[in-house]
Amino acid sequence: MHPDRKNISWPALSLAALALFFLGATLLSPDSSAQKIKQLPPPPPGPRYKPKPTPTPAPIEYDIVRVTSNLVVVPVSVTDAQGQPVRDLKPGDFRIEEDGRPQEIAQLGDPEQVPLDIALLVDVSGSVVARFDFEQEAASRFIERVLKPEDRATVFAIDETPRLVQPLTNSSAASRSLMSIKPSNSYTAFFDSVVAATNYLDRNSSNGRRRIIVVISDGDDTARILTVSRGKTDLMGVEAQLQLIQNAQLDILHDIQRAEITFYSINPSGQTMRLNVRTARSQTGMERLAAATGGAAFVPAHQSDLTNIFNRIASEIRSQYLLQYYSSNQSGNRAFRRIAVTAPGHSELRVRAREGYYPKAK
Repeated sequence: MHPDRKNISWPALSLAALALFFLGATLLSPDSSAQKIKQLPPPPPGPRYKPKPTPTPAPIEYDIVRVTSNLVVVPVSVTDAQGQPVRDLKPGDFRIEEDGRPQEIAQLGDPEQVPLDIALLVDVSGSVVARFDFEQEAASRFIERVLKPEDRATVFAIDETPRLVQPLTNSSAASRSLMSIKPSNSYTAFFDSVVAATNYLDRNSSNGRRRIIVVISDGDDTARILTVSRGKTDLMGVEAQLQLIQNAQLDILHDIQRAEITFYSINPSGQTMRLNVRTARSQTGMERLAAATGGAAFVPAHQSDLTNIFNRIASEIRSQYLLQYYSSNQSGNRAFRRIAVTAPGHSELRVRAREGYYPKAK
């Protein structure tokens, strides 16, 4: 190599390298202005809108329709000439009127589907002592025969004052309570006992159950016809007795009809009830209660007839037609409404139903 060329190339190379170094540093270093960019504050929050509450819609006004049920249920007994229940009649076989206006029969209810509440009233006064045991046993068999598991019976003793022997219960308990009763030699509070049993059923028997009273008595109320003055007991005069009996019978009829009870009576005195005017009037009164409520009044000729009479009552209760209709009377009047039930195409049959009813409060 030429010596002069060697001396010249090293300085030149050094200068060139130095220039390249500064040039690279300039190009690679970040822009100082970029490092000094001012940090801007965060953007202000956007406007906050308060939502308007959804307005409560005005209540919708509906027309209120009040449906008032004017359904009337009438137990109807139909018997043939021999007094035996007649079955298998249809709604078209019956005609019913309310206050003289024909009513449309809705249906005939099944008596087997409607439970019973029966009040059995047993006279325990001195006049029945001789035949009391037989009456007691016949009544006990009646309770056991007629009552089903869903049915109930209550027992009252017709004593000097009404005596509740057994509240509503099943057949076996009612039968035991009935057999525990002992006769007494006291007076007979017949009217008060019927009123007590009526009020008891009215309070304790709910709607949808058939209410029945069965009385074993001559109906002669010896307790009311006595007046007590200054510790001395006196008997009313005959006219006063008859007037008292008549007034009491009217009051009882009103109570029984309002409670929708069917009344049955069995007078074990037989023909001796005709011995005097008062006892005869008492029997007539029981017949009136039975006829007005669709029941029946029986006077057995012999003591042995008692069982057959109880059986007839049991069969009748179980075979009644429960005639149902919606009353066309919309007046709201709660006065007594008279009804009449007939079977126009079966004049040979005897049709018994209550004479009317008192409308329930709406």
